[in-house]
Amino acid sequence: MEIRTDLALETKERFEKDNVEIKGVVIEEEKLDMECKLTTVKIETENGAKIMGKPKGSYITLDAPEMTEDDEEYRKYVANEFAEILRTLFPRPVRELSVLVVGLGNRDVTPDSLGPRVVDQISMNRHLVKEFGKDVFGWEEECQISGMVPGVMAQTGMESQEIILGVMKETKPNLVIVVDALAARSAKRLNRTIQVSDAGIAPGSGVGNHRQAINKESLGVPVISVGIPMVVDAVTIVNDTMWNLLDALSSDKRSADFCDSLKKFHENEKQELIRELLSPGLNSMFVTPKDVDESVRRVSRMLASGIEIALGTAADEAMAG
Repeated sequence: MEIRTDLALETKERFEKDNVEIKGVVIEEEKLDMECKLTTVKIETENGAKIMGKPKGSYITLDAPEMTEDDEEYRKYVANEFAEILRTLFPRPVRELSVLVVGLGNRDVTPDSLGPRVVDQISMNRHLVKEFGKDVFGWEEECQISGMVPGVMAQTGMESQEIILGVMKETKPNLVIVVDALAARSAKRLNRTIQVSDAGIAPGSGVGNHRQAINKESLGVPVISVGIPMVVDAVTIVNDTMWNLLDALSSDKRSADFCDSLKKFHENEKQELIRELLSPGLNSMFVTPKDVDESVRRVSRMLASGIEIALGTAADEAMAG
């Protein structure tokens, strides 16, 4: 059974928990200030990609535990760290870039509105550069930025990839940055983790709603995907709670044997058991925190600020809360 997560780090952690070493997959960790941590998962071979269920490439995860708290200075720090990650993945100097920022998702569904909200808050300049030129504004060292929100198939009847390709035919960017809300395996990572990858993205894959991939192969230019987990599979929450309960009960001699026998189940067997118990009403449910409205507002502004910092177009004014 497939674990529903968009995070490469969680997929790798699952194999490590089972003591399985994946050849062709390298993981690097770095501790940052303010209790943040940077983890890079590099999938270097086709075999590694097949086992991980993700395309070859680098998946960089920035863990920031206080990302949604009412702390502007903390989010400024995270935005700058995020900007540094983006710069490492840019295919050429910033001044040579023509960037299309794409916000995936449904702006009418709060947990899925991250992409559109990020695009709303980025200052676009392509139209000004086209009309007046870079030299008029002193933008010789800056890039051109345009943005779009393709919506979802239920709204448009079209794949996001199709709409993006149509826009690219006219605007001809040499880099696409795609922002989307993700699904996590662990509730602890909701609104606390940023994943950045040069492998593109398959919209909806984390919730079992696979759409056409948006990557370098399909668009013809480098694609950087950015996402923050906003939902978690209800099955994983019940699974974690149930096995924590078994740990607590195992200290009682009357239930120790029963608990020990259940603990021998493989991770996949555990989740399949829970999914069957929850069937049919709850086994396809995804859960989001109750304060998701405020969380999306804060992290979308933070991502928009980080993208502008990376592209050299950020204003000097303080980042909005």
